[in-house]
Amino acid sequence: MSPPINPAPADLPLSRLPNFDPREVPVLGVDAHLPPVSAQALQPQALRARFRAPPDWQPELWTERRFADRAPARAAVLVPIVVRERPMVLLTERTTHLSTHSGQVAFPGGKRDDTDTDEAHTALREAQEEIGLAPELVEVVGQLPTYTTGSQFIITPVVGLVDPWHRLTLNAFEVADAFEVPLEFLMNPAHHRRHAIEVGGVRREWISMPYREGEVERFVWGATAAMLRNFYRFLAA
Repeated sequence: MSPPINPAPADLPLSRLPNFDPREVPVLGVDAHLPPVSAQALQPQALRARFRAPPDWQPELWTERRFADRAPARAAVLVPIVVRERPMVLLTERTTHLSTHSGQVAFPGGKRDDTDTDEAHTALREAQEEIGLAPELVEVVGQLPTYTTGSQFIITPVVGLVDPWHRLTLNAFEVADAFEVPLEFLMNPAHHRRHAIEVGGVRREWISMPYREGEVERFVWGATAAMLRNFYRFLAA
């Protein structure tokens, strides 16, 4: 485990630690001993069938250490699976000036509005606002259990199949980039790395799933990686 960062409060979010870079925290282990989800199980028809008749399973990761003294708020993200010959997960990179999770890899999504009818409505609306993904090009196939962030957002991941002919228009204020990662890569625990650091006497743990795209490393970690890990548990159960 990395050396402790004792001067920082235990409830400070990792992203706000001075000079903190999750890429530099040593890897404690890689879960290569766990079986990958088969390519056949990642195809659209198999995903539809899995959500229609879900297995008996439990999420591995439920919540982060709380660091915000605020009332919990409902939110939803879209887990957009682009239906290509090799299914791909569409992810975003947040702009660096945002107050929360700046520069991080994330699913499109956000806080639920009073006018939203359900979690799927929230996820689709936010995806359209953030990356210009038209809701009619997304087939919602199901939802995963909620994940609660340290900022007290109770997030529902909404899984949707995306038409490969979609076109994106990024909201430049919120989104710096959008890119695709093979679902097969993310559903293989050989790419799931475990990290830990001690902050203010408290051990903080997380998973990363770095994906290299040419010269660019897409560093998936934190809440996004946690929800993907739960998706893996759902498909592998």
